[in-house]
Amino acid sequence: MDGMSTDAAATTLRAPRPGAELLAEPMRSRWSPAVFATDAAIDDATLESLLVAASWAPSTGNTQPWAFVATRRGTASYDVVVDSLSAGNSGWVPTAPVLIVAATLVGEHDGRSGKGDYTFYDLGQSVAHLTLQAQAVGLHTHQFAGFDHEAAARGLGIPASFRVLAGIAVGYVGEDAHVEAAAPEDADRHRKERVRRALAETAYDGTWGTPLA
Repeated sequence: MDGMSTDAAATTLRAPRPGAELLAEPMRSRWSPAVFATDAAIDDATLESLLVAASWAPSTGNTQPWAFVATRRGTASYDVVVDSLSAGNSGWVPTAPVLIVAATLVGEHDGRSGKGDYTFYDLGQSVAHLTLQAQAVGLHTHQFAGFDHEAAARGLGIPASFRVLAGIAVGYVGEDAHVEAAAPEDADRHRKERVRRALAETAYDGTWGTPLA
């Protein structure tokens, strides 16, 4: 299956939501599907481009504290991640051809050390870069936290100086057939409308509670 031939109509339906008109691409069309195309693989060069994008995120003092373990379906490493999933994620996450475990430096490693709480901030920026690169090359991502972080770290050989924080499912968006065949219990989540809180609830002008002019 050609990954670019997946359900483009579904992607378009979820992309240009009210309030997102001012966003540049690929931010405007980014969304997190709950089911991926189970018969569309990701080639090595495309996967590498996602991790390169992550590496170019800004970080505190250019410490670049992030680390990623990419796993592909059909490998023992992929199975480690799947086996660690919570019940709520065990249906849809394994539909993705690639699962990435994201960690950040919290101790000493190879002469480097994490910069306190900023290491978590930096990892978040790095993952954001990865997700936008994925969107730009025709992929989708869905981040998840519901898995046994310690078990995944052990199984993947992640050093104790790094803290696992999230997983990232990567793939081509699934069509209705994939939803029904792979994870029918997640169909509603897959098709739900994208919404955000009003800007007046999250952004202020000068002082807290003052609406933007």
